Amino acid sequence: MTTHQRSWRRTVPGALVTGAALALVAACGSGDPLADPDASSTDGGSGTDGGSGDGAAIVVGSQAYYSNEIIAEAYAQVLEDAGYTVERQFQIGQRDAYLQAMEGGEVQVLPEYTGNLLQFYTPDTEARSPEDVAAALPDALPDDLAVLDYAEAEDADSYNVTAEFSESNGITSLADLADYDGTITIGGNAELESRPYGPPGLQEFYGVDVEFTAIGDSGGPLTKDAIRDGTITMGDIYTADPDLATGDFVTLEDPENMILAQNVVPLVSADLSEELAEVLDPVSAALTTEALIQMNAASVNDQQDSATIASDWLTEEGLL
Repeated sequence: MTTHQRSWRRTVPGALVTGAALALVAACGSGDPLADPDASSTDGGSGTDGGSGDGAAIVVGSQAYYSNEIIAEAYAQVLEDAGYTVERQFQIGQRDAYLQAMEGGEVQVLPEYTGNLLQFYTPDTEARSPEDVAAALPDALPDDLAVLDYAEAEDADSYNVTAEFSESNGITSLADLADYDGTITIGGNAELESRPYGPPGLQEFYGVDVEFTAIGDSGGPLTKDAIRDGTITMGDIYTADPDLATGDFVTLEDPENMILAQNVVPLVSADLSEELAEVLDPVSAALTTEALIQMNAASVNDQQDSATIASDWLTEEGLL
């Protein structure tokens, strides 16, 4: 593999939240998220024009979520290994921000999650299974965007309460919330408030009215602390978060499948989809939920940076 300059950003969840922001905050940043390249450009040195047709590099972006950055780094490294010139634009923000960047052509590759992506463009979709969601995505996307093969790996939204709350109230499912005699407050990224699996979905699928508190760390430490101290009743934490294995939380079952399948999938510029599939489809074929949890644990518990985590996994899988 050719050696390239990489972005060695520490990927601790909540690292973007300063001490002054320990209050509960909304996460969608203001201004242009791509205004500062953050020294994350890389030059593959191969003379490859990145397939863009104009000599430009392939820009790989990520959400403002440490796990998503690890996957984005894996995409970037295999593209570099294939001879592409790559620029990294990580931690762009939440879905509204980075999809605007992709639709505008500022970013060409970004890891997405099938169900949330489908519901962004088709809020009333009835697709629920991995296969049905993937089948519905191509028609839902704008003409200038495409998805490649999706991975077995899922990092789905899930609602979590403390183990004590679950045991004291006999609540193990979202359906149980209808019988809870008290105020239910949920917390998550600001966009969750209007999403079909947020308060609107809880009312539609389970007949539960909830209050909402915006916490902008994508299910990170602020969200978990808010659940623990009772600031919120339950929080949105992604299912590949290694902290869910500690026993502190109970993930509530979703018997009505309100939350769609959330398989990891590369979202790419449509005009590059055919050539990028040759490089990125093998990554999706190898990526399992178990592997994603292990990579997330390396970030959260071992404080490893995304480039090291991605490189180690790709090497182990024979992809580098």
